Amino acid sequence: MKTSQNIMSRQRYVLISILFFHSVNTYMDRVCIASAVDHIMKDLSMTAERMGLVLGIFALGYALFQVPSGWIADKLGPRKALTIVVSVWSMFTALTGAVRNGVQMLVLRFLFGAGEAGAFPGATQAFFRWLPVKDRGLAHGINFSGSRLGAAFSLFLIPWLIMKIGWRCTFAVNGLIGVIWATVWLVWFRDNPKDNKKVNKAELDYIEQGRVSDFTATIKSSFAEIFTSLNMSLAMLQYFASNVTFFISLSWLPKYIKDQWPDDPNAIYYSAVPLIFAAFANWIAGTMVTGLYKKGFHVGSRRVTAIIGFSLGVIGLVLAMQAKNLDFLATGKAQLNWFVFCFALATFGVDMTLSPSWAFCNDIGGANSGAVSGSMNMVGNIGAALSAIMFPILLNKETGSANLFFGLAAGLNFMAIVIWCFMNPNRTSDKKLSLEAIRNRFIAMLTSLVLLTLGTVGYNIYRSTRKKPATTDQTSQADPNDVEDNITTEEEK
Repeated sequence: MKTSQNIMSRQRYVLISILFFHSVNTYMDRVCIASAVDHIMKDLSMTAERMGLVLGIFALGYALFQVPSGWIADKLGPRKALTIVVSVWSMFTALTGAVRNGVQMLVLRFLFGAGEAGAFPGATQAFFRWLPVKDRGLAHGINFSGSRLGAAFSLFLIPWLIMKIGWRCTFAVNGLIGVIWATVWLVWFRDNPKDNKKVNKAELDYIEQGRVSDFTATIKSSFAEIFTSLNMSLAMLQYFASNVTFFISLSWLPKYIKDQWPDDPNAIYYSAVPLIFAAFANWIAGTMVTGLYKKGFHVGSRRVTAIIGFSLGVIGLVLAMQAKNLDFLATGKAQLNWFVFCFALATFGVDMTLSPSWAFCNDIGGANSGAVSGSMNMVGNIGAALSAIMFPILLNKETGSANLFFGLAAGLNFMAIVIWCFMNPNRTSDKKLSLEAIRNRFIAMLTSLVLLTLGTVGYNIYRSTRKKPATTDQTSQADPNDVEDNITTEEEK
């Protein structure tokens, strides 16, 4: 007869579930301000250009604090780190509803971005401490599916909530949700699973035995040594490529669909479809990574899944470029359906690469998983910012077609396929370098990334604010309906 100690507890599944809702919450907070743009501009008497600065300043704080927040998660442990960062960004979210001018809004949005930077690096460190290597792929997939579902869900929930209780109270509600999550996390989670009373001996043995991997992460290396390794550089580059494609779904896609198919009043709502595809992609990719690892394909579990994902990204983008060129797509509705499906396929593909990418950070980062994943995510956000900048620049001036951008994104995805052929967690760091050489290389690389982040996000902010506000006379003479239309256009941008 089996005793309670022989029957394995399932507290690691509770961990995955809690972090799934953590991921949902992060994107609900991000989407909240996008849904409230019109109301904020009206109440605070802000121009569309000034509002663009408010939206852009979040990306600056988020990108710059990726590595520091990951380092904090590694040193303090995910229990304290996530409790602090979630509480802090939730506080700033709630305070957003209390602002009285544009300067206050700018400061709070920057601090919100800096706080939320620790969300995913902290979760990665928690997975490293609590999950066997073979289970991390599925865990990362479930975790990131929450962000996609949170974004899609919020596109409908947040506007309804604003209509019911106003934009200020909506921010307060979002902040309260974060505080509740942080409280649950602080009470339940422990950095070491053996300190959680609900984890029995059978589950603890399963976790400890499974954390001994075949990868070189078991060899203790400094963060500087890992950061300057070839594996880290390759991980950053491929993550850059995936973000260029995906973040169009969160930036220009709604407006692009609306402009290309203006006769369909419901066209803009199709922009939620790629997010739904992305959520399923994370579940499928996570299952593949875990399944292949259990079958003994340790390196292949990461590599094969990512290569399939990027291949689908290339195929989807190339097919999306043909939406208005194929003879059998005779109607606008058929062309719209074709484009949305193909772009959703591309989004599905690049999101398949998230689980292997973050699992790879666990593999090479080990105890430094938070800082390593934060470094990769920082470069990914540079890609996201560049995609937002390049998309309107590469539009065809006559037709409004984005085929040139889609071709560029497809090329980057193909490059990522080649990169994954050389990514190997069994590759050791360059041990021949002296500590001084590693330190100098680390400082040079980190400085370059920070400068590139500042330049990319700074230029994006500049582009959103370079138009001069209308004069008082122009504003008083303008037709109210025209002003409303302009606000809507800037919000979509």
